[in-house]
Amino acid sequence: MTRDQIFEFFRRLAEDNPAPETELEYGNAYQLVVAVALSAQATDVGVNRATHALFAKVETPQQMLELGEEGLKDHIKTIGLFNSKAKNVIALSRLLVDEYGGEVPATREDLVRLPGVGRKTANVVLNCWFGQETFAVDTHIFRVGNRTGLAKGKTPEAVEAKLDKRVPAPFRLGAHHWLILHGRYVCKARTPECWRCPVVDLCSYRNKVTEKPKSR
Repeated sequence: MTRDQIFEFFRRLAEDNPAPETELEYGNAYQLVVAVALSAQATDVGVNRATHALFAKVETPQQMLELGEEGLKDHIKTIGLFNSKAKNVIALSRLLVDEYGGEVPATREDLVRLPGVGRKTANVVLNCWFGQETFAVDTHIFRVGNRTGLAKGKTPEAVEAKLDKRVPAPFRLGAHHWLILHGRYVCKARTPECWRCPVVDLCSYRNKVTEKPKSR
């Protein structure tokens, strides 16, 4: 895409959804860290279902430690890989209490020190809570970036670097939300719904399906 096409791409997505937000539910920075860590290989809907009762009880790392690993497992057992995720959440909570005074740090370097928190999770927290212009590349953004031609790359890191270089200033804060939602609901993995895509004419995907399949 050209610079003008990229601007128009985001302008249209922004017009359709002026204030995009993560679909994960949380009440503070700590709960956001936990929710994003739990969302790996799981749906936001599934995570929200599991954390609804959990977050009513647990708002701080200390409260999570008091709940304990087994208590946490009882809340998140419907989420995939819940055993390893529970272990990581308890470990990251311990680190936050011991080294950060129970507060979530505001730098990527500190966030990725937390067990179970990788670059993508750190970028989500930095963007959603601290208002930093980061690009958390999940499977949806990776697909949309490559499929549309917006930001091609063989790895999430390569796509992130392209986005960081190409996304224009007015749209940088909301970019990763627009791309995730676009990939989740329109530019789907198996069958992209090009017939209702607001940026279909800007997209370089060759196998566009411009007519809605007839229901059987």
